[in-house]
Amino acid sequence: MYSTLRARRGLSLIELIVTITILGILAGGIIPFARMTAQRTKEIELRRNLRTIRLAIDEYKHKFDKMPDGPLKTGSGYPKDLQELLDGHDFGDAKAGKIKFLRRKIYDPFHPPESENDDMWGWNLRSSVDAPDSTTWGKEDVFDIYSMNEGMALDGKTKYNQW
Repeated sequence: MYSTLRARRGLSLIELIVTITILGILAGGIIPFARMTAQRTKEIELRRNLRTIRLAIDEYKHKFDKMPDGPLKTGSGYPKDLQELLDGHDFGDAKAGKIKFLRRKIYDPFHPPESENDDMWGWNLRSSVDAPDSTTWGKEDVFDIYSMNEGMALDGKTKYNQW
């Protein structure tokens, strides 16, 4: 009896090979799923960040348009750069003072800036006088932003820089 218990304690080579094969197949399926999940997370963050900054730009323009005519009302009505959304702007309202539109810098998740001094925060910008499909910023103001990433989205139809 002792000899049969001793022989059954370990795994046979075939059991070990089958177990490793099953684990390999499972890992092969999980790795692409994990990559897709990470990409989907970045896509969700990109959409949210684009929406947040675009809403801030639109709110800035709305406040500018409601402003009374005077010496403070100059330019196109769009912020001169992204930093102005963060620092705020005085629209001439004594009660409100300087109005800020963003609480913090919002970066492109696919292309974070290389340094903290990047005034475009990792985004490509368009001004109000640039062509709608322009790939260079005229630097007059900030009318729109888009991602620097030229990769294809998970939907297989659009590129990130077209969002």
